[in-house]
Amino acid sequence: MQTLPTPVQAMSTETAIVRRKTRPVPIGSVTIGGGHPVAVQSMINEDTLDIEGSVAAIRRLHEIGCEIVRVTVPSLAHAKAMEAIRDRLYKTYKPVPLVADVHHNGMKIALEVAKYVDNVRINPGLYVFEKPKPDRTEYTQAEFEEIGAKIRETLEPLVISLRDQGKSMRIGVNHGSLSERMLFTYGDTPEGMVESALEFIRICESLNFYNLEISLKASRVPVMIAANRLMVKRMDELGMDYPLHLGVTEAGDGEYGRIKSTAGIATLLAEGIGDTIRVSLTEAPEKEIPVCYGILQALGLRRTMVEYVACPSCGRTLFNLEEVLHKVREATKHLTGLNIAVMGCIVNGLGEMADADYGYVGKQPGYISLYRGREEVKKVPESEGVAALVELIKADGRWVDP
Repeated sequence: MQTLPTPVQAMSTETAIVRRKTRPVPIGSVTIGGGHPVAVQSMINEDTLDIEGSVAAIRRLHEIGCEIVRVTVPSLAHAKAMEAIRDRLYKTYKPVPLVADVHHNGMKIALEVAKYVDNVRINPGLYVFEKPKPDRTEYTQAEFEEIGAKIRETLEPLVISLRDQGKSMRIGVNHGSLSERMLFTYGDTPEGMVESALEFIRICESLNFYNLEISLKASRVPVMIAANRLMVKRMDELGMDYPLHLGVTEAGDGEYGRIKSTAGIATLLAEGIGDTIRVSLTEAPEKEIPVCYGILQALGLRRTMVEYVACPSCGRTLFNLEEVLHKVREATKHLTGLNIAVMGCIVNGLGEMADADYGYVGKQPGYISLYRGREEVKKVPESEGVAALVELIKADGRWVDP
């Protein structure tokens, strides 16, 4: 008889997501975990040696709602450039929570850049690079431990620096860059990703450093989901409560890139897993932020824009629903925290828009009925509907000018 796998948590029938309890971890002025709102991250494309370009890119992202900005730091020169970038931001804009991305053999780079940023992201598969041996058939225990000792030797100075400065670290595991040692030991699996992260976590904990966020990313959505679920399971077993950064790496672009990212990130968030997110698109970084907020809004985790409820249109619809929804959206899209329903007829209208703050309903040809909650407020000619809706929102004191 086949045994079904045990789910990470029992299926919930609650309408609100119950988030996993995690420790609060600071990244500059933003705190992730500890019950704080799920934070939105992105990463600039500019070469970090381009000071003015990098400052402008960071500012563009921050101004549209990106709460944490990551920059790549591939060399010591790039690390030193972060001092000028930070200072320029402070003088011309404001402090922005900054994360430095450090990869191959990165101890010296990480130690330098840790002076100027709020968080350092390291990749366990690359931080101490193991050159693969084409004729290798196994890793002996002695070899495994030797490399483990080298990792500790190179990680310890960074941990001490971040600990003493009150800063944080992201241990960011990528499915596509697991070390050869982990691949030989655990295979190309979610288990290998989790054990790679745990090795680094244990080193940090042995040095009394707990300002950690963990990410396990993959370009395949099922692998990303499985790895994060397993990470939560292992942390629960070990008494760990680190916040998780969610993302589907190399998701691509366009509609499918957005769908792919949403499939992975939203699945885990709906299970209460995840404290900060990045949607990785092969597009301008600014395009990532609306997708992040869309995911969070759809799940009821953040309210950053108007929620529009609209029926799909049918033969009963009394006006051009697509056109009217566009007009309503254009007039109100700058507002935040409102639910506005646009319904083409009364048959399903009141039920479908039960949770809406305002309703715009076609009850009879040529006229619009405006609702506040479930209460019909007025009926106006269709040509005056949008203006009347705006006036109603203003009368309630919930309007702000664009």
